[in-house]
Amino acid sequence: MSDNYPQVKMETSEGTLTIELWPDVAPGHTENFLKLARQGFYDGLTFHRILPEFVIQGGCPRGDGTGNPGWTIKAEFNDRKHEKGVLSMARSAMPDSAGSQFFICLGRERCQHLDGQYTGFGKVLQGLDVVDKIAATPLTDMRAGSPVKAPTINKVTILGE
Repeated sequence: MSDNYPQVKMETSEGTLTIELWPDVAPGHTENFLKLARQGFYDGLTFHRILPEFVIQGGCPRGDGTGNPGWTIKAEFNDRKHEKGVLSMARSAMPDSAGSQFFICLGRERCQHLDGQYTGFGKVLQGLDVVDKIAATPLTDMRAGSPVKAPTINKVTILGE
């Protein structure tokens, strides 16, 4: 999108992702993600939910989809499309309930219903092969997306800091 967008490097057990964040359409979500990254919040967490051809989800401190950082942020629905590689915030049924959990879309076809319902706030620039590798993780429960061995987020660093 733009060279002016902040970028993060997400080192995982499956490889490294470079992700740009979109402060122009989701300033609160971008700042929240950067704040958590600076605090080392994501380091050591997992991709606890993997739904093939839909999303990979991570950022839960409990590793089961029920955790958060102790706060929530206001939804910032925008016109960015949920397509392959888009980073968006997970939430409960309440629109303003996002905290630390995020997901990365695996394709446009199964994610288009998320447009205008979830806050897209970034996109994978490099490492879509890593996203696909995470998405191919063996699961114990296909419906819940529970991995046999959850891929790890080893470290998230902000590029240029």
